[in-house]
Amino acid sequence: MFYRRKIILSLLQLFDGELEKIRLQKLLFLFTKKQEIPEYDFIPYKYGCFSYSANADLTTMVKQGLLTESEISFSKNDKIDYLKIINDNDRRLMAQLKLQFFNMTSDDLMKFTYIKFPYWARNSKKAKNILSPEQLNSVKNSVPIDIDPVLFTIGYEGLSLEEYLNRLIKNGVNLLIDVRKNPLSMKYGFSKTRLKACCESVNIDYIHFPQLGIESDERKELKTQADYDELFSDYRENSIPRTKEVQNEILSLIIKYKLIALTCFESNINQCHRKYLTEAISNLPGFEFEVKHI
Repeated sequence: MFYRRKIILSLLQLFDGELEKIRLQKLLFLFTKKQEIPEYDFIPYKYGCFSYSANADLTTMVKQGLLTESEISFSKNDKIDYLKIINDNDRRLMAQLKLQFFNMTSDDLMKFTYIKFPYWARNSKKAKNILSPEQLNSVKNSVPIDIDPVLFTIGYEGLSLEEYLNRLIKNGVNLLIDVRKNPLSMKYGFSKTRLKACCESVNIDYIHFPQLGIESDERKELKTQADYDELFSDYRENSIPRTKEVQNEILSLIIKYKLIALTCFESNINQCHRKYLTEAISNLPGFEFEVKHI
C-alpha cells in the first residue's frame, strides 16, 4: 500500500474512524502543511482546499473494501492500527492535529483554513458567507495577476495534477491549450477528459488542438538532445507551415483571454515542440505579447 494512503487511514483512525468529506480534506490539508515533503498537494476548489489525488486514493480504497463511502463521509473498515505504521514524525504531527482540531466542525475548519491560507479560498462558494470584508480582501489579493496579455507554456512532467493547476492559477491563466497529438497519459489527471474537467473546476477553459502535436511513433527513439533537435527540425520545416490557420486562431485567443498557456508533457522546453510552436506564433503579424515558460 502506498504510504500516502496509510496517512489517510491514520487520520480516519485518529478521528474515531469516520470523517465528513469536507472535514477530511481540510484536516489532510492542515496535516500536509506541517510535513517537510507533503504527501498530497491541493488546489483552491469550490469549498476551499481540495486534493484530486487524495480523492482518487479514497475512491480506490473504497473499491478495495478498506473504506466505506456515504454521501457525506468516509469511514474506516479494518482494525489495523495505522498510527503504529506511519513514521514517528508523522505520528507526532497527527497527535498535534487531533489536539488542535478534534472538536472543530467542517464549517469551523473551513473558516480556519480560509483565514490562515487565503489562496485556497479564492474559488470558494462559501467564502462570502463566513469571512469578513478584510479577510475576503486577503483572499482576493492572494495571487497578484498581471493584466497584460501573456503566452505561457507549461509541461506537466514531474508535477502532480494539483501542482500543475496551481502553477496555472498563480500565473492567472484563463485558457489552457493542449498541443499534444494524443492527449492520453498514464499519469493521473493528465488525460484529456480529466484534465479538461479539472481545469474547468478552477475556472480555466480548455481547448485541444491535436494537429499541432507530433505523432507518438516519431518520439520513440529520443535519447540525446541531438535526437530532439533532429525531430524539431522536421517539425519546423513540415508541421509549422501547415498549421498557420490554427496558429492564427491561438493569436486570436490571446487577444480574447489575455493569459493563455500551451501545454505538453516535457518539463524541459528544449525537448518539447511547444518551444518551436511558440516561436512560430510569436512571429505572426500582430503578435506583441510576452512569452513565458512556466
